[in-house]
Amino acid sequence: MRKLIPLLLVSAVALSGCASVFGGSKGNTLDEFAVARNAPLVIPPDYTLTPPTSGTVGLTAGDAQSQAIEALFGGPAPRSDAETSLLNRAGRDRAALGARSVAGDPATQVVDKGAATQSIIAAPEGDGQDASA
Repeated sequence: MRKLIPLLLVSAVALSGCASVFGGSKGNTLDEFAVARNAPLVIPPDYTLTPPTSGTVGLTAGDAQSQAIEALFGGPAPRSDAETSLLNRAGRDRAALGARSVAGDPATQVVDKGAATQSIIAAPEGDGQDASA
């Protein structure tokens, strides 16, 4: 009997919350459509655009892309005399094409990497006897 009273009290409190959700008064809720009115539909202005005529040359994808890049970035910026002099002294005319592509190749001898670094680079890929990745 002692356990029945708290159980009835808890169930009564739990069920009293359902009255506001399922069968509560509908007059207290807000109506979201009564708050703001919809704007009337407006016909857009006529821009008098003419359709393309047949036989004329349109822009190709390459032309459109180059025009977009030109509009965004404005073309190549002129180099200063100091920058041009520095590039000429560094040997920009002797630079190999695609040098950035071969710089990470282990066979490329760009800098003396040392014996330890060379052995790490030359190590085979995969799990070894002592360690695994």
